[in-house]
Amino acid sequence: MLNNKILIIGLIWPEPQATAAGSRMIQLIHFFIKQGFEISFASAATASDLSFDFSQLPVNCFNIALNSASFDENLKSLDPGMVVFDRFLTEEQYGWRVQQTCPDAIRILDTEDLHFLRKAREMAVKKSVDQWMEFIQNDTTKREIASIYRSDLSLIISQFEFKLLQEAFKIDTSLLFYLPFLIDVAQEKTLAELPEFDQRQDFMTIGNFRHQPNLDAVKYLHSHIWPLIRKELPQAKLNIYGAYAPEAIKQLHNPTTGFLIKGWIADKKEAFINSRICLAPLRFGAGQKGKLLDSMMYGTPSVTSTIGAEGMQNESE
Repeated sequence: MLNNKILIIGLIWPEPQATAAGSRMIQLIHFFIKQGFEISFASAATASDLSFDFSQLPVNCFNIALNSASFDENLKSLDPGMVVFDRFLTEEQYGWRVQQTCPDAIRILDTEDLHFLRKAREMAVKKSVDQWMEFIQNDTTKREIASIYRSDLSLIISQFEFKLLQEAFKIDTSLLFYLPFLIDVAQEKTLAELPEFDQRQDFMTIGNFRHQPNLDAVKYLHSHIWPLIRKELPQAKLNIYGAYAPEAIKQLHNPTTGFLIKGWIADKKEAFINSRICLAPLRFGAGQKGKLLDSMMYGTPSVTSTIGAEGMQNESE
């Protein structure tokens, strides 16, 4: 009989105030807590200033020592009924050890988004090719599909990706479970309290700069889109928020052109409710887009690409 212990192995410690992936993980943890599970979270990564404070939740945390048998000892001691791998990279690294030490544990892969799909689209952009399907069979594809097959169940965040796995890779749907972002529907009272459009000003965009689609989008904004907007709206400003901005992005900051690199913001709600429009010109990527979901929640109109909009609506409609 399955016990009620869950071990989650993270590639990094979740950063819900900086990344959509971090928000997704905390949503999953809250869901498991509500179902009465005992949760442990482990990672070999070093926590950052933006890492979630797990002291707020009944979650047991421990660090994984690389290349050490101590992890196996921790597994034996915990004896989890389920193990959740955060991204295929953690399943690659730890899945075989979990199978050896806890052979009866259910192994669940939270894909976050399909990394091989994101990679194929990035390759297409770099080679200026319209059809990203030409690059769908890449090295990441082989690794991620293998990880899906090794797992008992994989959580898929968008219906587009679910369909892609089913139709293009013939993966049986019994191995897949569609699970988008877990959010509460905004109450009418909350929506009514949001600033009206004419109370807001300027454009904005947001995204963790360690995520390559966000990095590319800001560069594309700077080189192609923002000059066109400023031509029509000479006084307009674009506020750009996001953690881990590299020097190349910081150097794009230019008050004269209204292209403003603001960096990480502690309360993203303030960025959204004070802005008229969120720009998200994503040229590659996958999954659901946290910035577009936030735009909906805070009543901020958004302008995005086809890839940006993917997964943000019911694909069957």
